[in-house]
Amino acid sequence: MARNAEVIKKGNENNTSLLRRFTRRVQSSNTLSSARKHRYFQRPLSSELTKQRRLEKLERKARIEWLVKLGKIGEKTDNRRRN
Repeated sequence: MARNAEVIKKGNENNTSLLRRFTRRVQSSNTLSSARKHRYFQRPLSSELTKQRRLEKLERKARIEWLVKLGKIGEKTDNRRRN
């Protein structure tokens, strides 16, 4: 959904008035506002990918618990700052 604002230089028109006309055209076409609105949109993940990531997370958690139980790694401590 691309919207192009095209401005062609007229006869003796100087660059500043051309630029001013271009910015007015861009503002009236709402090109920038729509681009800013959709800037951070991310497509939702598929259910299959969500399930796969959840399973990986559970496997990782189980492995860490197993290693803690064996004594290979220490238990996780709360490293957050407290004021």
